[in-house]
Amino acid sequence: MTDIRLENLSRSFGATRAVDGLTAAFGAGRFVALMGPSGCGKTTLLRLIAGLERPDAGRLWLGRDEVAGPTVFVPPERRRLGMVFQSYALWPTMTVAGNVGFGLNRLPRAERDARVADALRLVGLHDHGSRRPHELSGGQRQRVALARSLAARPRILLLDEPLANLDAHLRHAMLAEFRRIHAATGCTMVFVTHDQNEAMAVADTVAVMDHGRLEQIGAPGELYDRPRTPMVARFVGQGRTLPVEVTGRTPDGLCTLRLGAATLALPGDAPPGPGWLCLHARDLTPDAGGLPARIAGVRFEDGYLLADVLLDDLPGGAPLSLRLDRPGAVGEALPVRIRGGWVLPREGQGVAPVPGGGSAQDAAGPVSPASRHTELAPSTPRP
Repeated sequence: MTDIRLENLSRSFGATRAVDGLTAAFGAGRFVALMGPSGCGKTTLLRLIAGLERPDAGRLWLGRDEVAGPTVFVPPERRRLGMVFQSYALWPTMTVAGNVGFGLNRLPRAERDARVADALRLVGLHDHGSRRPHELSGGQRQRVALARSLAARPRILLLDEPLANLDAHLRHAMLAEFRRIHAATGCTMVFVTHDQNEAMAVADTVAVMDHGRLEQIGAPGELYDRPRTPMVARFVGQGRTLPVEVTGRTPDGLCTLRLGAATLALPGDAPPGPGWLCLHARDLTPDAGGLPARIAGVRFEDGYLLADVLLDDLPGGAPLSLRLDRPGAVGEALPVRIRGGWVLPREGQGVAPVPGGGSAQDAAGPVSPASRHTELAPSTPRP
């Protein structure tokens, strides 16, 4: 198992800073998901780790080996990495076994055959070795690409949006396969995706990127429950942020705040002053005695009836989402009660430590001592 460490890593393309001074550590044996909006830099970061791009500045370590730095650059073929691409990249004229064994020609025939058989068995294709790629389904072709990488016994496996070409049913099945294979091999895996549902379902550590910077690294539940920046709050779980005035703290540590004419007490890490209230659909419930609001739209999503509501005290604001237990009509009054959420400071106030302390690695379990050197939050949160 191998950890990954970045120190002030940067890569630009013309005037675009695709990766902007990243410092972070991903512990050995972790399943890491890199996610963020299109153009955030996640694929460039993966290519820097793979050696397919050379950084303009900074350093990169894989385990104890510095593979990129001011005077060091180890080419991809010497980094002992496996990579699975979105396009599968299989040779159509080769059999499945031939594709999986491609790149192992320097090994003795018996060892090569054993590795191919082990890799195909691991991905559940042990009886497909004589077939050609065109005879396989999309999910099976993806498994062949995965087996080819595993046969080389990489210390780190990189997955570049490997599920983008699959339908929803196959994506769900392959996520389960990735989890199973990660558990079976213990290999450090880095998974790039624009789909946050994939990232939250498969990874034990999630890194959210935006404009080339790391907004937050943490366990999936931590990003959802305790976002460190407004961008993370809005991106993860389709959250919403509302401007509020934080007035103080209760004796048990909750933030007191004003939202329109209402006074609330909710968990968070904001000092007194302007703040953001971060909300998800689960944090709101219809309540006759709640904040006055009206339905702006109704939709059916993921098995639930959801309403988008506008608070009367915040005209012109973004709608909030909540679950309905009955049909509703646009324009209908629907008072809501805020029963949860997370309070962040506004830009420039700084971010207080998360209650309980610890880093993303601590939250997700023990990691190698060499990887304990990064903070969770970027130095300057942005709204």
